Amino acid sequence: MKPTDIRNPDYFHKVVDCQWACPAHTPVPEYIRMIAAGRYSDAYMVNWHSNVFPGILGRTCDRPCEPACRRGRVEDEPVAICRLKRVAADNKSDIRARLTPIPAVGNGRRIACIGAGPSSLTVARDLAPLGYEVHVYDGEKQGGGFIRSQIPRFRLPAEVIDEEVGYITDRGGVVTHYGQRIESLKALLAEGYDAVFVGSGAPRGRELDVPGRAEAAANIHIGIDWLSSVSFGHIKEVGKRVIVLGGGNTAMDCCRSARRLGGEQVSVVVRSGFEEMKASPWEKEDALREGIPIRNFLVPKQVLHADGRLTGMVFEKVRAEYDAKGRRQLVPSGEPDEVIEADDVLVAIGQENSFPWIERDIGLEFDKWGLPQLDAETHQSTIPNVFFGGDAAFGPKNIIWAVAHGHAAAISIDLFCRGEDVRNRPPPDTALVSQKMGIHEWSYDNDVSLDLRFKVPHAEDERALRDITLEVELGYDREMAFKEAERCLNCDVQTVFSASLCIECDACVDICPVDCITFTPDGEESDLRTRLKAPALNLTQDLYIQDGLKTGRVMVKDEDVCLHCGMCAERCPTGAWDMQKFLLEAAKAVKGVHACAAE
Repeated sequence: MKPTDIRNPDYFHKVVDCQWACPAHTPVPEYIRMIAAGRYSDAYMVNWHSNVFPGILGRTCDRPCEPACRRGRVEDEPVAICRLKRVAADNKSDIRARLTPIPAVGNGRRIACIGAGPSSLTVARDLAPLGYEVHVYDGEKQGGGFIRSQIPRFRLPAEVIDEEVGYITDRGGVVTHYGQRIESLKALLAEGYDAVFVGSGAPRGRELDVPGRAEAAANIHIGIDWLSSVSFGHIKEVGKRVIVLGGGNTAMDCCRSARRLGGEQVSVVVRSGFEEMKASPWEKEDALREGIPIRNFLVPKQVLHADGRLTGMVFEKVRAEYDAKGRRQLVPSGEPDEVIEADDVLVAIGQENSFPWIERDIGLEFDKWGLPQLDAETHQSTIPNVFFGGDAAFGPKNIIWAVAHGHAAAISIDLFCRGEDVRNRPPPDTALVSQKMGIHEWSYDNDVSLDLRFKVPHAEDERALRDITLEVELGYDREMAFKEAERCLNCDVQTVFSASLCIECDACVDICPVDCITFTPDGEESDLRTRLKAPALNLTQDLYIQDGLKTGRVMVKDEDVCLHCGMCAERCPTGAWDMQKFLLEAAKAVKGVHACAAE
């Protein structure tokens, strides 16, 4: 095999599994170490530069980083990365003076953002410091988009949204047009904006199409619309018997909200199995903890009603069958239908895009699913100065993906406005620095121990279920946050090998606690993986290989199981192993040269 080129920024980036899995590529171990050191404001700023909404995401993120966490390979649960992010937000000082400054004189270019959700706000956050005048349009009277309208206040307090949206909109460079819904893209383009970003989300919930739906319409509500009405105070109560249809996070928000608005018998009904539900595991756990049953393998068949009033629903019982390729099909179980009585039904069976305000004669192409045809990397549409991001781009995902889209689109808009090729993406900023302080001392805590994940405390159910605005999760205090932060294995501190210093004494092989280092004759990867001291079975994680040894062998380290403990570097008599911190900051428009202002 060829020796590993550690100059390629993707190599060590991929080893930092949590950061690699994060769509915004937040330097997770970096900010966790800062939290352990009590540097909460510094930790917040690391997050702010990357994911823009640390306090919001610290409560609501879908946490793609956590399933990737290396701690989850040695214990049952990963580091509580998301909830540590909230610790930084809850304990920081006033950071407004540290935000990227807005130039006093702009570059003369105007950008329109449609929607004031996380994707549009990220575009505004990145472009305003470059001198762009960014105009943000939204039909609601406050910014935040679906963050504000669909996430219940018991999960995300309004003051957190106000604060982090305000960091973007209240310091110049951004002009907000709240309460002004865009009704025509053609008309907006005619206003002469240099570029338009569409971050309008996926605003339409999927309908329920079964007999009786129309007759009982008064008590059947589309989940996302119902949550919005609850958030803005238009709905303050619900029937005592409530059925929530759907197995995603929206359904979990609906059922928990219904409990707080007077629902005494609230049930979630899902056509799939429990494990196949799209809701995050912790969202399902919270619903169950609050006494809400989740009933699986039930398919809506009929809405029951009497005198125009909803009385319940009929469900067909199904079971899952799998073909030879593992594809699932739901088939009738043959058991009798089940009837569930209800006063209200909340339909949360999915969301879809809706662009009635985009004319079909202006050159903007759509695919067969009604989504705009985009370049997946640049987010540019078939109209060169129109870009998309968030749910409006590729369908419903989550906040952190919307932020990642916003960063990518902001780079494209900046390049486009400067007359450059939008496909010429800037590289990330990287650094690889030794952590050596003495012969056997490191600048980071490398003690690896078995520590179970610390549970986040919750408000008592008796109080929480009476007040829909009371935040349920209380968050870690500083002491508990320190203990949880210490569970991080510092995956960004890499074991870097220098073959020219190695005397092949095998001391590192002997001391490695997970047998991830092997000195062996070279060979094809498929063969080499089987000949290591511990077979390297995870094909998605690379092998670190270096040649140039005097015996002609190669050093092979399985990056999948390495704990980054540094014992190899401590034991090595010649310093052939070194612990070097790898820091990667994903490319952003705001990091670029202020070329437009210079022009």
